[in-house]
Amino acid sequence: MRQVLLVFDARRSPLRTPAPGAGAAPDERSAADTIAVLLERARAAGAPVVFVRGDGSAGDPGRSGTPGGEPVHEALPGEHVIDGHAPDAFDGTDLAWVLPPVASVVVAGMRSERSVRETSLAALARGHAVTLVRGVRAACDGDEPAAVVSRRVEEELTAAGAMVATPYELF
Repeated sequence: MRQVLLVFDARRSPLRTPAPGAGAAPDERSAADTIAVLLERARAAGAPVVFVRGDGSAGDPGRSGTPGGEPVHEALPGEHVIDGHAPDAFDGTDLAWVLPPVASVVVAGMRSERSVRETSLAALARGHAVTLVRGVRAACDGDEPAAVVSRRVEEELTAAGAMVATPYELF
């Protein structure tokens, strides 16, 4: 089964302004560095790469079209960029047509736990194998630290059938 890398919300704003409870900018910097490793490995293996950008709300420093909304990692020619408007990146986008029907989806992102959760559940329901990348998703939920939120999402998605791997076990 061919692996496809989905990268969620890897934008510059989290690197500039840490979110409360996110464990400060080092979590995001570590996530950005790990995504760079994943991109290098996926591209070297010839795996498709899809960037999913959430639109954000008004006033969001990472909203598309703002300096903080600029991507940390640039899409290369032939790679897809999908603008999501809902937590499930399949909802209202062409993601279902971009992914090969039997693709194994590798999911990573920054400040994106809700999108990772919803899109991963939707991918599983569509018959895709899903692998979450350990140590990439730096997100907060209110006052909960990123590590707690990420662990909870990993546990939920693992129970739903997803796998968890390190970047070096993929591609």
